[in-house]
Amino acid sequence: MAIAEFSWAASKTAFAFPRAGLTGSKLSDEVLIGNARWFIIFRWGVIAVLLIFQIFALVASDTLTEIGITHQQGWPVVITALLFIANIICIYALDFRKRTKYNSPSINIWAQIIVDLLCLSVVVHYVGSIATPAPFFYVLHIALSCIFFSTVESLIVTVLVCAMYSIVLLFENPLLFLAPQSVLIDPGASGISSLKINTFLWMFTLDVLFVIVWYVVSRLSIVVRVHERHLMDAYEQISRAQAEKDRYAVLMTHQLKAPLDAIRSKISLIKGNYCGEASPEIMNVIMKVDDRAAGMAGLILDVLKLERLKAAARDPANLTWANIAGVLQKCIDKLQPIANSHHIAINPSIEDFVVECVPNQLEILFENIISNAIVYSYDGRSVEIGSSFDEHSLSATVTIIDHGIGIGDKDLPHIFDEYFYTPRAALHNRTSSGIGLSIVKTVAENNKLNIRVSSEQNVGTTFSVVFHNAKSAPAMEKSLQQTESLIARPANPPVELPEPDKNESHLAPIH
Repeated sequence: MAIAEFSWAASKTAFAFPRAGLTGSKLSDEVLIGNARWFIIFRWGVIAVLLIFQIFALVASDTLTEIGITHQQGWPVVITALLFIANIICIYALDFRKRTKYNSPSINIWAQIIVDLLCLSVVVHYVGSIATPAPFFYVLHIALSCIFFSTVESLIVTVLVCAMYSIVLLFENPLLFLAPQSVLIDPGASGISSLKINTFLWMFTLDVLFVIVWYVVSRLSIVVRVHERHLMDAYEQISRAQAEKDRYAVLMTHQLKAPLDAIRSKISLIKGNYCGEASPEIMNVIMKVDDRAAGMAGLILDVLKLERLKAAARDPANLTWANIAGVLQKCIDKLQPIANSHHIAINPSIEDFVVECVPNQLEILFENIISNAIVYSYDGRSVEIGSSFDEHSLSATVTIIDHGIGIGDKDLPHIFDEYFYTPRAALHNRTSSGIGLSIVKTVAENNKLNIRVSSEQNVGTTFSVVFHNAKSAPAMEKSLQQTESLIARPANPPVELPEPDKNESHLAPIH
């Protein structure tokens, strides 16, 4: 038995290229939010490293001193706490605060970068600004800013990095500000002058390195964004071409529909002997022409239906709640004559539930699946239609089982392709257009459904339509009744006046 699952529950985002300009514009908010979350995850890793460093410093502080890392008891704890608080604030701003002018993803990332640079500067100061490779961690923020921001903004980050590293060096070496006359006072001050030269040379070298990294990564980022723009433009051209093709297909279909209707009307006149009595041979030919015309008419209707559903997919659909029992019963009533003509019994066993969908599209989906189950079943068999609802997961499933020709293993993955049908299916149903399951796929995409298909040749096929956001029908009806009662209840209930005493009937009436 072959089994395949087809999922359209996720929202359709075919290409989500960030609309980033070449020099001035930033990435889209959606991409920036993802980048902000990446920063947060990376910061959790840094917090873990700092905790490990604190533990190692308590255990082997002498070893750190030997390798040039000056350890003080409090700074790793302070930095860890500051990064932890910054992560909590950023998560709160991203997930629990409304997007405003002052709470945008760009501001969130800027705040994270500034906090990270300040904390990194403290770490570089205590770990060693010259004796250890800690300053090279500044390069990471420069590279990320080139990726996340525009060229100008990434340059601002680079300038901040250079300024913070220079401040760290000057803070560690206050003798850099001594006047040159100090050499006359202390002959040993020549060593101070040499230290000044070496420190300024190291500062200049690192700052130049930061600027070079910014230039290279920003150029590469621009090249990547140019290619993204070209890909996005190509995708838009393909989308326009597809829309034009669909429009042309609809136009040609309409052009074919009018003469075909005229042909079928003339055939009906001949079949009804309104044009004179025809010989059995001519009537046999007319019947074959009528069958082919009926198949062509069905194909035209399917094409028009498919294009309407595609157009509906491009526009936001108005979703409403619908009872699945009502939808299935409409389909069964409509297809019962076809089932009777094939001597096929439809056996429903439906547990009602409510789903949010486009009701008329859902009817089209089940009508096509049930129709295929009838047409491709062997005569005299049955079609079982069942449904079930899971209260725990709020998911529901509608299952349609036929006992017919089945689908081959190699054909099952392609059943939802447009105009696809197997030779066995064509022999069993010569009027097949190959569009019915394409319509099912489009409806499933529009309503975010999953479909699971299992089939075995000459045994039958089972279609299972899975709904991920369903509600039980009784609970939905109770909720609607409560809502209606709240709406119908007056805000200020009328005050009941006491009935007048019969002995006071002589009072004048109030007008």
